[in-house]
Amino acid sequence: MRPVTRIQAAAIASGMPPMEDAAGETWMMTYLDMMTLLLVVTMAMLALAGKGHERTRHGSEFSGPPVFTMKGLTSVEVPGALLLVPVVEPEPVVAEPVAVIEPEPPKPTTQDLLNELPLDQLGNDIEVVTNESSVSFRISSEILFPSGQSDLNLGGLAVLHKLIPVLDSVPHKLVVAGHTDTQDIRSTRFPSNWELSSARAGSVVRYLQANGIQPGRLAAIGYADTRPLADNATPEGRARNRRVELILER
Repeated sequence: MRPVTRIQAAAIASGMPPMEDAAGETWMMTYLDMMTLLLVVTMAMLALAGKGHERTRHGSEFSGPPVFTMKGLTSVEVPGALLLVPVVEPEPVVAEPVAVIEPEPPKPTTQDLLNELPLDQLGNDIEVVTNESSVSFRISSEILFPSGQSDLNLGGLAVLHKLIPVLDSVPHKLVVAGHTDTQDIRSTRFPSNWELSSARAGSVVRYLQANGIQPGRLAAIGYADTRPLADNATPEGRARNRRVELILER
């Protein structure tokens, strides 16, 4: 005996004669499949229309319609995914090059200057005087000049001749300074001790230049009686004050 379908059971319950259902309930399954397919197509069209509207609003162009897949339509974002902050890797810090300041070479001392000079041939007529910044060669005016004059005598030329190799061995600047005592000199050539001291310094500079010392190194200056070494009240003190000094500046 064939089983009764739901349609036949409904007819029997209503007092109507049962009807044969040749196809059974298979049409219902086909109908449900059709509705499901229409629903999927409708959702795809709605999604396509929405994306097209969004692209038109922002003025962007695209070459063709987007491709949809069931995986893309049914995918679900992980809860809280929109709140995740992307991790940005820090850029490596490049250390700026540090300038290396080289220490300045030490300045030569007076002793270094003395070590450069061949002083063994100077003799007793030249006094070597040193201080923090220079080396001086002190010569009495009594040896270099006649009294009250600025022209070098033969003894002065001989003494200066000994200084030439010493002065020529170094490139330092050389200042020739003339000094007098406090005794006034009044002559047509030298109205005062200023002119006399300057003229004596000039005579020594001319001799040095004539014997090979470069003129760019030389300078002449007269101090008259303003820088005494001893007391001008005594003959010995005045004799000591009358001098010429050749000063090598390091």
